[in-house]
Amino acid sequence: MLEETVDLMLTERKDKMEETRKYVEAFLMQHKISISPEKRTLLDGFIADKNTVDAVKTIKENQKNMLDKWIIKNRIDDIERQSVFLPNAIVGKKYEAKIDFSELEWQDIVFFELLNLENSGLDYDSEKSIIKGIPRTSGDLKLRFLFRLEGEPDNAALHEKMLQLIINPDPKSLWKDIPSDRNDLYWKDENVAVSDRFLDKRIVISSKRGRSHANVGSFRDDDFAYKNFETSGWSVLAVSDGAGGYPVTRKGSQLACEAVVDYFDKNFTPDFLADFDKTISEYNYKKDKTTLEKINTFVFTNLSKAAKYANESIASFAVKENRSISDFHSTLIFTLVKKYSFGYAVMTFSVGDCPIGLVNKDFSEVRLMNWLDVGEFGGGTRFVTMPEIFAHDNYASRFGFTLTDDFSYLMLMTDGIYDPKFVVEANLESIEKWKDLVEDMKGKNEEGICVDFSYENEKIAAQLSNWMDFWSPGNHDDRTLAIIY
Repeated sequence: MLEETVDLMLTERKDKMEETRKYVEAFLMQHKISISPEKRTLLDGFIADKNTVDAVKTIKENQKNMLDKWIIKNRIDDIERQSVFLPNAIVGKKYEAKIDFSELEWQDIVFFELLNLENSGLDYDSEKSIIKGIPRTSGDLKLRFLFRLEGEPDNAALHEKMLQLIINPDPKSLWKDIPSDRNDLYWKDENVAVSDRFLDKRIVISSKRGRSHANVGSFRDDDFAYKNFETSGWSVLAVSDGAGGYPVTRKGSQLACEAVVDYFDKNFTPDFLADFDKTISEYNYKKDKTTLEKINTFVFTNLSKAAKYANESIASFAVKENRSISDFHSTLIFTLVKKYSFGYAVMTFSVGDCPIGLVNKDFSEVRLMNWLDVGEFGGGTRFVTMPEIFAHDNYASRFGFTLTDDFSYLMLMTDGIYDPKFVVEANLESIEKWKDLVEDMKGKNEEGICVDFSYENEKIAAQLSNWMDFWSPGNHDDRTLAIIY
């Protein structure tokens, strides 16, 4: 045992001597001092001297200490200069952002603190390295990130890195809500929401002034009207969007919807419809082409008269008001529905860019009951106030008919809903997009706003109106959505 200890000590001494020799020789060479053969013994003695060995040891320790300090100092500077991106937050919106130490290559940080989150509505979860919460005020939040690196003493002063978190104001808060002029000749309510029965189903409708209109104190241009005709068993629903850029389209949309209801109220009597009811019953059993042609002729003839009646009603009003009919430019969509023992008959008419969607009972298919003028006319929609639409070659394609056992939703909407929720016309034929819309209304949205479609829900109109305040960048037009369910 003693021999082994002695051998180990001798080996260590030999290693130290060799280390000292290499350092001294390199040091002398650096100063251009060469050692002649006769001086070699002198050099060996100098290297073996304890003072030399201790001096070399001290020098090397000081060099290592200096190098370690430089490495830490340089690392601190790298971290302080390093760009760290924190996603922007929005006032009132749930926020969560991770400071990913692995991604930032900060594994050598052994202690840290994150300061300046006080009163911001945000907190830092140190276990998950996540900043989270709901910001209260907008502005540039300067966060102090204090840290200590591996290799530094536990009592060493903390280093500081500033992190910037931009909290943007809620976009909704930037929009003004200026009341429209109640003394205006054609003033109407800015927001309307109703619910009612529709045949043996329910109907809920909300029509809201868009933010772009509220911001300047202008009017809601959209409108709607509906009615159940007890004697005939039919019900009608009309929706219209007054064209932007024309002076009194808010009145045009109102006149169009009221005219449609008025026309069918006057003309769809039980006696007038008796033969048509028989034709539909016949079609239900035969499903033959001849009977369908009779139905299509009836739909074209009578819904065309209703659309023409709307056009003439607006034209007459324009003359009386000494205005051009173009001042009242409005789109128009409407549907008539009747419940038979074998199912529902649905007839439709449309001019403009407002879709009508019929979703089947098991939510596996959607039938788009009209085409939108935006595709046909390359971005320029048509209006019921344009006489030329009644003579256009495609006029017959504006009408639709279907007979269905049942349905879950029949929806009519203006582009204030269609644009943000479907974006492009092709998506209107995607059942997945309609499912997304319904799930959105049922609460699958950032705000968690829910529309309860149960028949007994008496608050559904207010719920739909509340949901219609959803935020969609660039989509701030009037919004009207009518749902038969």
